[in-house]
Amino acid sequence: MADDKPKMQRIEGHSEDRFLGSDVFESSSHNIPPRNGTGTIREEARDVDIYHKCDVAVIGGGPAGCAAAWAAAKAGADVTLVERYNCLGGLSTGGLVMWIDRMTDWEGNHVIQGFAREFIDRMPPEAVAGPPKVDWGSKDPMKTGYWGNRTTAFHGIVCWAPTLDPERMKLNAQEMLLEAGVRIVFHSWGSRPIIEDGAAKGIVFESKAGRQALMAKVVVDTTGDGDMFARAGAEFDTDIEEGDVHHSMNTAWMLGGVNMDRWINWKVLYPEQLTELMNKGREQLGFFQTPYVSWRPDIALFLGPRQSGLSALDVDDLTEVEIRSHRLMEGHAQFFRNNAPGFENAYSLQSASQIGVRHTRRLGGVGRIERKDWGNGTPVADEVGISPSISPKFPIVSVPYGSLVPRALDGLLAAGRHISCDANSHGFMREIPQCWLTGHAAGAAAAVAANRGVQPREVDVTELRGLLHEQGAHLSDDAAVKAAASKQTEPAE
Repeated sequence: MADDKPKMQRIEGHSEDRFLGSDVFESSSHNIPPRNGTGTIREEARDVDIYHKCDVAVIGGGPAGCAAAWAAAKAGADVTLVERYNCLGGLSTGGLVMWIDRMTDWEGNHVIQGFAREFIDRMPPEAVAGPPKVDWGSKDPMKTGYWGNRTTAFHGIVCWAPTLDPERMKLNAQEMLLEAGVRIVFHSWGSRPIIEDGAAKGIVFESKAGRQALMAKVVVDTTGDGDMFARAGAEFDTDIEEGDVHHSMNTAWMLGGVNMDRWINWKVLYPEQLTELMNKGREQLGFFQTPYVSWRPDIALFLGPRQSGLSALDVDDLTEVEIRSHRLMEGHAQFFRNNAPGFENAYSLQSASQIGVRHTRRLGGVGRIERKDWGNGTPVADEVGISPSISPKFPIVSVPYGSLVPRALDGLLAAGRHISCDANSHGFMREIPQCWLTGHAAGAAAAVAANRGVQPREVDVTELRGLLHEQGAHLSDDAAVKAAASKQTEPAE
């Protein structure tokens, strides 16, 4: 194994972990030689066959894309979903990010519902690990201590943040979409939007069949990186602190043959020994990650170490992350097997087929989720969802429809981790439950726009909220939203 340790610098003081130790690091070294390409070539003009025509085209089958396709189809739209991999779920499945972050507020109320709730309710019980509903919102030290070591209690409060079997998630999402009538197109990469008169009319995608066109009344960009709206010329933001965990990447992996209950008991009872183990790991491996629980006590999940200062829009940087991550996976497997209680029989089980990207672009939308609004606890006038806040210091966060709508580009909506928000809000709005939430809202809005023959920005939010209610979404009281709308339209004194 190549030794990268002397060339890396660990970043201190930037960690999202509330209960685990994980390093974030950046490096100026690379394992592949620099490119030598210069100049350009001219690609021949050619006719592109139309693969299909539909009402709503969803580009990307991650959490947001699944929710969007399901919601649009449930509303009567003809929906096609294009996914570059061989399964649905995105980072929650192919990326092994099977820990689903908080869906309850700090009082234990289930605020992210709709597609998210139906998806989890349909999972088999043995594929879901998390606290019983009676414990949601509990501050009992015994319960928070237990669940805090199982990734579902934060700030002394038990939350609904389960861990799910990724293979069952793949099947569950697939069957939900097929039952709703969605056309799924696997092994196909959306390459560019089709734009006419300032509006998206579909996309061109690549597959083994070559380049083909998918025409649609509304395109929903759920690529995670804003590939469609960026290539259409829509505004977007990229600002984020380079050394922050939210700007880092990694490839996740799992170790099998472990005893996570024994590991947790040991690290709780002997914190000094845990510190010694982590220091030893850093000495031997350079950078270190402790395990998360999975949906089974005999499988451990690793979501780091996280690599900063590299771009998920640069193919060489993506390659670099993969090279390092696979080295770290094997290094951690050997180290834990030789040194960690509960890992005596551990073996490398699986690495993720999708790289763990946290941030690239964020839409420049007609609305925006901003840090300054976290503390007021009141709904926005165009609310289409409610997100838990980052800590008990803040109430819930009201998600505006405008955060899904480009400022100028028509015919397109955005959902998932690239919605319109500031860098601080992105830290939690990129999580899987929030992607389910915004995807559900975007899919429902796309169906309304297609059915009404209007642009997404012209969708009646009252009608949209009614549809979301019908589909099980949790929203603020209509009267409170109307009051917010009235206040917004009051003339300034």
